Amino acid sequence: MTFRFFIIELSNLQTISNNLNGEALNEVKLRNLKHRNGEAIETPQAHNQKYSMTFSVFFLPLQSMAVYRLPDDFLWFPDPNEADEEGLVAVGGDFSPDRVLLALCSGIFPWPCEDEELLWFSLDPRFVVFPEKAHISKSLRRSCRNFTVKVNANFEAVIRRCSTITRDGQDGTWITDGIISAYTKLHEWGYGYSFEAYQGDKLVGGLYGNLIGKVFMGESMFHEVTDAGKVAFCGLVEFCLKNGVVLIDCQQKTTLLESLGGEEIKRTDYLKLLKEYGDFPFTEYVENKG
Repeated sequence: MTFRFFIIELSNLQTISNNLNGEALNEVKLRNLKHRNGEAIETPQAHNQKYSMTFSVFFLPLQSMAVYRLPDDFLWFPDPNEADEEGLVAVGGDFSPDRVLLALCSGIFPWPCEDEELLWFSLDPRFVVFPEKAHISKSLRRSCRNFTVKVNANFEAVIRRCSTITRDGQDGTWITDGIISAYTKLHEWGYGYSFEAYQGDKLVGGLYGNLIGKVFMGESMFHEVTDAGKVAFCGLVEFCLKNGVVLIDCQQKTTLLESLGGEEIKRTDYLKLLKEYGDFPFTEYVENKG
């Protein structure tokens, strides 16, 4: 019998000290981490932690790697380089904005599946757009004249419109109520951004994502009028060029994004860029937001 992957469950974690100075196992620095209410978030550190592990075996290729089941009582992600061939890093956990933000800063993104546990991915290769290399055709530039682009004028409307569109090869939407709640909270904390295309007062296209330091992590795009989504993307590129944002993370390749200048890079290269430009905000966001 061949196996798909086995899930490592972390349980009976030794009580963690309130002193959270140190580094997480995935090398993301979590210094002086606090909840918004001032209480410490329990987070495993690289030193002096002991785990009791149990193993569950599921079906799939024998060469696939271990996938971790995230514990519910503290925030942690494994090294994204431990992902399996499909990019799956971990399962479980929840949609708390704290957890989602930690995932994004770790090079990991959530992907809820119907009738399945919450899945967390880090793809290799990663599909990205470098703003200075974005391809904006002459026809698209002309089309931009027919729209007004706004930033963060109606974030929730954008994410909800994105959740209703039908995509090829998908029976439903991955933008669940949990995703909407978490990303809307990240917007309230200053990380979530929407780029919106209007004709008159009507929102006809847009995209949303999170800005972590100088890396914009795009999530989804919609359009109700021809070119409206691409015009919103042009607004994002202009924003990035004006504000020193060095990378637009698109997660996975699409024909549309490739036509706009997208390219594949190795996960290791993506993680290096994220580490250099990500400006991990864990101390600031919990003290100044919410």
